[in-house]
Amino acid sequence: MEIETFYEVMKRQGITRRSFLKFCSLTAASLGLAPSFAPKIAHAMETKPRTPVIWLHGLECTCCSESFIRSAHPLTKDVVLSMLSLDYDDTLMAAAGHQAEEIIADIRKKYKGNFILAVEGNPPLNEDGMYCIHGGRPFVEVLKETAADAKAIISWGSCASWGCVQAAKPNPTQATPVHKVITDKPIIKVPGCPPIAEVMTAVVTYVLTFDRIPELDRQGRPKMFYGQRIHDKCYRRPHFDAGQFVEEWDDEAARKGFCLYKMGCKGPTTYNACSTVRWNNGVSFPIQSGHGCIGCSEDGFWDKGGFYNRVTDIKQFGIEANADKIGGTVAAVAGAAVVAHAAVSALSRARSSQNDQSKGGK
Repeated sequence: MEIETFYEVMKRQGITRRSFLKFCSLTAASLGLAPSFAPKIAHAMETKPRTPVIWLHGLECTCCSESFIRSAHPLTKDVVLSMLSLDYDDTLMAAAGHQAEEIIADIRKKYKGNFILAVEGNPPLNEDGMYCIHGGRPFVEVLKETAADAKAIISWGSCASWGCVQAAKPNPTQATPVHKVITDKPIIKVPGCPPIAEVMTAVVTYVLTFDRIPELDRQGRPKMFYGQRIHDKCYRRPHFDAGQFVEEWDDEAARKGFCLYKMGCKGPTTYNACSTVRWNNGVSFPIQSGHGCIGCSEDGFWDKGGFYNRVTDIKQFGIEANADKIGGTVAAVAGAAVVAHAAVSALSRARSSQNDQSKGGK
């Protein structure tokens, strides 16, 4: 049976041509592409068959799936699930038991090398993988078996990308990120706990539309969403630069919206799109809600000294300074400015006095 194209599915669901083209424009914008790419996206969706996707779950809390199905734009939320030929996802599918497991084998056989494997959660390796059983077998076995025939892998969330809380010290189950188990396939890491819904849908749309993975950074994350620190586009950034910080929860500085760095905000060392794409239909993100970033999209964030301890030894490229240095610099600059002003004033008075004496002598 031939798989329908994206556009055929949309038409069958009653989506108009106008709405379809609007979706293509929104997709181009969400991917950071120029408007000229909208027709290319439309053409791809009209001609390419849906790509089969197998979505596996290891050790996780299902927050990635919960985020994914809550995309901000109704059209995106409704259509992306149809764009995907989501043949297997034990959280969303109706089938269960042997019937469900047969789907994986069927997809691996019919679409060998042409399906996407999405992985939410990670495999535990201790006790031969017995801490996570999938269909009666260790999840790590199912993961390796399925990945062998996949075209590419998407590691959803910090669990699959880095290990997250399961891999935090002392890690008794030996929970391990996907890329340390699967080493011979292209892997797109989409970290976060959970990732932003629009980031997830945009990454999927990019892969399916352009038939290639997006440009990745050195850690394997899509640059279009993980290319900048939250700190770079945070609306509280001017307060950081000015040395204006919240010192205690709900103090006057907090009410004025000052920088949350001293309260443990990890924005200066966290790469994500929270301060631009935001959450809750683009309405807000943790910093805007008054809570500092905990760095959930970064590797090992559970083991980095606690959520409310500020990072005082930042050595990452591009980081200007920590709060203590910023405050000291501001004070030093202010002091230097006072001294300079006093020196200039004294010099001006001295010159005025000399001029007056010269005029009196004449």
